[in-house]
Amino acid sequence: MRFEGKLALVTGSGRGIGKAIALRLAQEGADIVVNFFRNRAPAEETAAEIRQLGRNATIIKANVGDVVALEAMFAEIQNRFGGLDILVNNAASGYNRPVLEQRAKGWDWTMNINARAALFAAQYATPMMAQRGGGTIVNMSSIGANRVLPEYVIVGASKAALEAVTRYLAVELAPHNIVVNAVSAGAVETDALKHFPQMREVIEERLDAMAAATPVGRNVTVEDIAGVVAFLCSSDAAMIRGQVIVIDGGFTLRP
Repeated sequence: MRFEGKLALVTGSGRGIGKAIALRLAQEGADIVVNFFRNRAPAEETAAEIRQLGRNATIIKANVGDVVALEAMFAEIQNRFGGLDILVNNAASGYNRPVLEQRAKGWDWTMNINARAALFAAQYATPMMAQRGGGTIVNMSSIGANRVLPEYVIVGASKAALEAVTRYLAVELAPHNIVVNAVSAGAVETDALKHFPQMREVIEERLDAMAAATPVGRNVTVEDIAGVVAFLCSSDAAMIRGQVIVIDGGFTLRP
């Protein structure tokens, strides 16, 4: 197994894409730190599934958009495990509204969680990885970073910032033998739809339309994303640095 003896932190791994990534890394031998902020129950479910795979799972509550809480999470990991090998910055949030309805509070909240957290998480993770001979960081972006999507302005801007942070981290952390890349996913249906019942029909219509416009005829699955993340965390991807790997079935290639 590629990640035997490795410790991975996947932020926002209670459900959806983060959960799929955590489970894939565990399937390949990694022990997992499951991070959540609001809802502990899904994090407990993820941890239970990881343990069923024979790997260790530790749950840590932290709002990654709060630098103090972020630093405390990494300090706890250092104290418990003495280092870290893999960091996946997956936790995300945002205010999906038209440009003229956005507010400064929503901008700060979204930027802090989606972009600023990756910078400071890398700061805290670097010495922990360096003491183990190096490590891997994968940041989760979105095609909205460079394409205009409905009511996505703040999230899109935060993901564009995240991709810029990824490039700078890749260059400056390379001397520490830390590989940094990003994954940009197309439309993907997760259980997040269950939390927006009033918008479910609209969201499903959009997803269906995007699937129809995708050359392969379907949208991306969480397993598709998890597989690419696992590859980027492996030694096979050691010479891929600062890249944004798009997983969209060719959707963004269409005019």
